[in-house]
Amino acid sequence: MIEFRDFSLTYPTGSRPALQKIDFIVPRGQICAVVGADGAGKSTLAGVISGVVPHMTGGETTGWARIGSRMLAETPASELVGEVALVMQNPFNQLSGARFSLREEIAFGLENLGVDRAEMVRRVEQVMADLRLTALADLSPYEMSGGQQQLLAIGSALVMRPAVMVLDEPTSQLDAVGAGVVFDALETLRTQGVTVILFEHRMERPARCVDRVLVLDEGRIAADGQPDDVLTDPRLADWGVAPLRYTTAARQAVERGLWEADRPLPVTLEAAAEGFDAALKGARTAGGL
Repeated sequence: MIEFRDFSLTYPTGSRPALQKIDFIVPRGQICAVVGADGAGKSTLAGVISGVVPHMTGGETTGWARIGSRMLAETPASELVGEVALVMQNPFNQLSGARFSLREEIAFGLENLGVDRAEMVRRVEQVMADLRLTALADLSPYEMSGGQQQLLAIGSALVMRPAVMVLDEPTSQLDAVGAGVVFDALETLRTQGVTVILFEHRMERPARCVDRVLVLDEGRIAADGQPDDVLTDPRLADWGVAPLRYTTAARQAVERGLWEADRPLPVTLEAAAEGFDAALKGARTAGGL
């Protein structure tokens, strides 16, 4: 479980807190998406959960935050590494530089922990299969595209079997197919009881699989709830978050009387297609078609 209570953080050179009076609880096995404009505090929150902030960046904190029984202000990243995995936006920064193939790179963390070789091989093969990386197993990490490196970084985290995974815009360098692979992997993590904190700008795909959406605005929590509620909130643009295309199209249809009055606004392509199909059938019936 992740818990923040009245938590604030100010960087050494900051003129105002980067996070202000943050309160939330994420239970074990939940997938929670965090969205917000640039500068809203997303990367700072990701750093706090992973133990990087303030231990490596400096900064003053008030309130408290914990993962399980570990108080984050008292636990550096080196002590959280077996429990929390962080996948950053730029995968190149996470390459070890000490291994010569994708397979070896994924196994690197397990080698450092002294995991039994047979178990190591089994885990690495499973992760490569889950992320559709098996065909690239012998390729050098430095010969890969940015998207392939991103999947490699995610695989290197997954193989450690952390209790918590923090993904900071993990699909930023991936095409639609690659992003789909990542979100399929999230579903696997859910079945394994892993808690996932997903920081994303593009919510069309993750809206299908996240349990909850938290909106940050100028370091504060502006909204916190289920995707169907938060991602259709008319204040979303005011918080610097682009409304979903499906929601925008349906809202325009409502204004023109082309959306069933009692049907919720959609946050997924499937829900949008179902709603517009129902509206079309209704129009045909009303017109005697």
